[in-house]
Amino acid sequence: MSNLEQTLSIIKPDAVERNLVEEIKDEFKNNNFIIKKEKKIKLEKSDAEQFYKVHETKPFYNDLCNYLSSGPIVVMILEKENGVTANRELMGATDPKNAEEGTLRKKYGISIDKNSVHGSDSLENAQKEISFFFKD
Repeated sequence: MSNLEQTLSIIKPDAVERNLVEEIKDEFKNNNFIIKKEKKIKLEKSDAEQFYKVHETKPFYNDLCNYLSSGPIVVMILEKENGVTANRELMGATDPKNAEEGTLRKKYGISIDKNSVHGSDSLENAQKEISFFFKD
């Protein structure tokens, strides 16, 4: 029985700025993800605040929103067997210093704030995040 799942991935401003988009997309493809949809956008801070609303009460909320809206990002819908978990494993730990070798954040992340990629943390959030960016 197949367990195909869709998840949202964001290539964050630090990675877009360093021209890593194609390289990161290749990482997904090499790990058998199908990129169903993608687009490059620039978020307004208000959009970032809406997107990260779950973190509203956290001390890093404002910085997070400033950062996500600081430059262009690439949002993608990825699909794969157990896609949510598979993407989290490929991304690695939030802090690149603690991420395992071979993970996206280990390879491309600069810091805990500029960790190059975002991925949905649950199937429920994946659905919300996908509909946030792809309203069709």
